Amino acid sequence: MTTTAIRTPTQTSGVARFAWFVVAYNVLVILWGALVRATGSGAGCGNHWPLCNGQVIPVSPGIHTVIEFTHRMMTGGSTFLVLGLLIWAFRSSTKGQAARSLAVASTILLLNEAVLGALLVKLGYVTDNQSVGRMVVLSIHLSNTLLLLAALTLTARFLGTGQRWANRAKGLGWAIAGLAATIVVGVSGSMAALGDTLFPATSLQQAFAQDFTASAPWLLRLRLIHPVSALAAALLVFWLIARSKQAGAPRLGKLLIGLLVLQFALGIADVLLLTPAWMQILHLLGADLYWVALVALAAEVVCPTQKHPNLVL
Repeated sequence: MTTTAIRTPTQTSGVARFAWFVVAYNVLVILWGALVRATGSGAGCGNHWPLCNGQVIPVSPGIHTVIEFTHRMMTGGSTFLVLGLLIWAFRSSTKGQAARSLAVASTILLLNEAVLGALLVKLGYVTDNQSVGRMVVLSIHLSNTLLLLAALTLTARFLGTGQRWANRAKGLGWAIAGLAATIVVGVSGSMAALGDTLFPATSLQQAFAQDFTASAPWLLRLRLIHPVSALAAALLVFWLIARSKQAGAPRLGKLLIGLLVLQFALGIADVLLLTPAWMQILHLLGADLYWVALVALAAEVVCPTQKHPNLVL
């Protein structure tokens, strides 16, 4: 299903701006989560959840506890923001508008985030754990994170246009394929970053050797999936970019090209610098911005609003 492009009154601009703020805040939460992983702070609160080392507020915490507890507090802040967005979206829209169902989806995905995060802590899938179970739960967690960011992005976008659901879509299959492939890139990238954190290389030569050595940990030998999947996903994304002008979003298409080039450059720099924590977080920031732009462009291509405000897709 897709949407019909029906503009909302100007009073919805306030809730749309708030929705974009929620998107930006959740990007910060994601980046701080990467800092938790990069610094090995996942066990900073022990195996307690939602408490931290058995306390509501940790007393005399170490640096790892501060990092992990801050992430939990930021996640709590995100919960209040998303719930506020859900209420405001319902109050500022009418029945059948896409923003309503997307705000509900955002709330559900946020609850999933909390459950999956708690599982990682309670099952001990943190710090130096390299079990298959951790990879499975972490992959689901990361996929859910990207879906949450996508749902929030679409909520913000549709709050600004007031679009309603319709039954026909043009190019929806290609758009979903590009988005799904990009999720694979994101998950494989996080797995690669985890491998770099658990098994740091001392030289570029050693890092490349680890990818092909039979005795290397399996997590390292899987790192090649990330660049290969990135190239494959880029080919699908170019289908959306090629249609950006027709959809009335040429600037968004150019922005996506710029972010894509930036991501490849950051990825190469990350490898050459032997994946320092700050570079991993910078690379992730680029990935999040790219993902938000990609979701927004997919919405413009499948549900154009600028040139055909009354078109049913």
